[in-house]
Amino acid sequence: MTTEDLKQDFDSARIKHVHFKSKLRSFLFGNGGSEGPLRDPEQCGLGLWIATRMRGTGVYAHLPEARQFDQQHVLIHKEANRLMDLYLAGNVEEAGAGYAPLQVIADEMMGLLQTMEAKLRTRAS
Repeated sequence: MTTEDLKQDFDSARIKHVHFKSKLRSFLFGNGGSEGPLRDPEQCGLGLWIATRMRGTGVYAHLPEARQFDQQHVLIHKEANRLMDLYLAGNVEEAGAGYAPLQVIADEMMGLLQTMEAKLRTRAS
């Protein structure tokens, strides 16, 4: 895989990650939307990316950060479920205020993506 291919692939993961956060924020502001990809880490775009690249014989599965990234991805969905349940139970302000812990997980995930990409670029050079 060339460094340009790596960049495009990891940029795709970052976009999927940002899209998830955007959809969740939209849900918490009352704009509805499909709950499945927000609730289930296997249904969201990033989850599908992870399944093909970071598990089993995936191209990035050998990286120690891949397992950690996958675990953080599951964790962010658990947190999203908690916030969505709060919102649906009428605790709108609490759900909105609870976004901060989710953002911490999201930032950690972005850092892991950067670390993995940097390692792979070094090997590709």
